[in-house]
Amino acid sequence: MLFCIALFLVACAWELYKVVGPDDGGSVFGITMIPKASNRAMPHTWDMVQRLGQPENRGGDDPIWVTVAGYSWYTFRLALVGLVLGVAVGVGLAVLMARFRFAERGLLPWIIMSQTVPLIALAPQVVSWSGRIDIFGWEWPRWASVCVLAAFLAFFPVAVGTLRGLKSAPAASLELMDSYAASWNRTLFKLRFPAAVPHIVPALKLAATLSVVGVVVAEISTGIRGGIGRAVLSYQQASTGDPTKVYAAVLGAAALGLMLFGLVVLIDVLLMRNRPQENAA
Repeated sequence: MLFCIALFLVACAWELYKVVGPDDGGSVFGITMIPKASNRAMPHTWDMVQRLGQPENRGGDDPIWVTVAGYSWYTFRLALVGLVLGVAVGVGLAVLMARFRFAERGLLPWIIMSQTVPLIALAPQVVSWSGRIDIFGWEWPRWASVCVLAAFLAFFPVAVGTLRGLKSAPAASLELMDSYAASWNRTLFKLRFPAAVPHIVPALKLAATLSVVGVVVAEISTGIRGGIGRAVLSYQQASTGDPTKVYAAVLGAAALGLMLFGLVVLIDVLLMRNRPQENAA
């Protein structure tokens, strides 16, 4: 319900800006900062919704939302693989840094610095692996490079959130595990990971949306066909005569991010439904 209200308010703000905003945009201190409010740059929201029911191209049969759904499904699978890879790498690095103090001092600055690398600049280098890497007879495909780029964005919040969660275990509980002569691994799975869940879940939600962003940017940068990123690029080229067409792909990408976010929420609900709740004092 709140989501629908928020969506309605965004639509109202969009239409309000079209009324008060300049058609040709504007500048502040000589820098163009005010977006254009013309119908070509900002179509009416009802025109965008109406466009979803029309064919992708003239003479087509299926409405464009069906075509966009197919593109989104392809991107969804790549984003899901990238998310799984990012979670595996992020959790592994977090455990390593929680176990060894020198690993945290050595790796954490590099993990933070990795997110300053522009994905658009990194994409061509990773895509060039296609056809050059052969793993036991399995040739590296282009879609695998897209998944790696998605994982590159997704692993960061997981690594930082999991590390913070693993270090949030109460000191009294850690001392109790030490008094039982519990090994570090046993303490990790019996105490640290359960204590880290409240930090891991928000990190996974952020990683889910970042994996979608990574796949879309990689698809646009590398030109790989079949995904929603390629649809955004091709629809943008036709925006001069059909400005609402590109927004069909944008809405598809937004829905894709919500789907992956919802999947993480569903997993959280299923895994945590039997978790005991703390009573307020």
